[in-house]
Amino acid sequence: MQHAETVTFGGSGLDRAAEIRGDAQALAGPGETIVMWRGKPLVNDSADRVLRLPMDHPILADAVGPPVLLGRDDGGLIWASDVSSWAPEDLDAETLGGFADPSEQIHPACPQGRFAELRRVMTALTPRDAELAATAKAVQGWHVSHRFCARCGAQSDMAMAGWERHCAACGGKHFPRTDPVVIMLITRGNSCLVGRSPGWPEGMYSCLAGFVEPGETIEAAVRREVFEESGVRVGPVRYLASQPWAFPSSLMIGCHGEALSEEITLDPAELEDARWLTREELFEVTAGNRPDILPARKGAIAHFLLHNWLADRLD
Repeated sequence: MQHAETVTFGGSGLDRAAEIRGDAQALAGPGETIVMWRGKPLVNDSADRVLRLPMDHPILADAVGPPVLLGRDDGGLIWASDVSSWAPEDLDAETLGGFADPSEQIHPACPQGRFAELRRVMTALTPRDAELAATAKAVQGWHVSHRFCARCGAQSDMAMAGWERHCAACGGKHFPRTDPVVIMLITRGNSCLVGRSPGWPEGMYSCLAGFVEPGETIEAAVRREVFEESGVRVGPVRYLASQPWAFPSSLMIGCHGEALSEEITLDPAELEDARWLTREELFEVTAGNRPDILPARKGAIAHFLLHNWLADRLD
């Protein structure tokens, strides 16, 4: 697909500097850090730029463990620091981690910035800032949930500038995980298939998606997931584009599948509703003229796939 890397979180060409992750001398070079709090990046007041702070900034007094190396940019190293130990006053815990958390938190050591939900600001960020924030969120989230060795249960330690965890008890090495997820633009003639999961915001529909199972190809996962959720049979499948999706650790693999059948039989555990939309109907949805269906959320790969189908730019 010619426009594959224009998807949000992709295409910035970040130099991840993987060759120096174990080189203590190289890691001591000049650098800056972006700052995360409970998965939220520290952004400027207009929420269109991720702030980069010096490595001795006072906010880092609340850092949880050592920083993670994200890569090189503008000749220097870029790190990610996690200050999740900080506890804001009057925190509304119920909004955190929500579908589109509207709350912002301002740290007293950095009043010129605010922590904002990445899904809410992702389309305003530059491709480079979006990639940095998504990478930081995914890797730091992995460290939080994988503190103990999966082989022996002992607590492990961060290594290789944050890209490994080592267990001193049994010698085990562990690496950040990425879960492959297929997300499918399923078409039949002039129509595409969309569905909504239970618990989604009212009127929200999207492309169908599901995790790839062990021993399964991407193409087989597309056919299985679509049939399991909607009862629709899928024939030819082709890859279109991918998107790292750090909520918490997925790689969304965007595919186009050609449906062999039209009748929908829902799995209610997976989908609350599914329907076929013609191109003309999807145009109306995109324009905001359908009160029963919301446009796909900008920044998500589902929006990218549907938009390019409407524009006839899948090739």
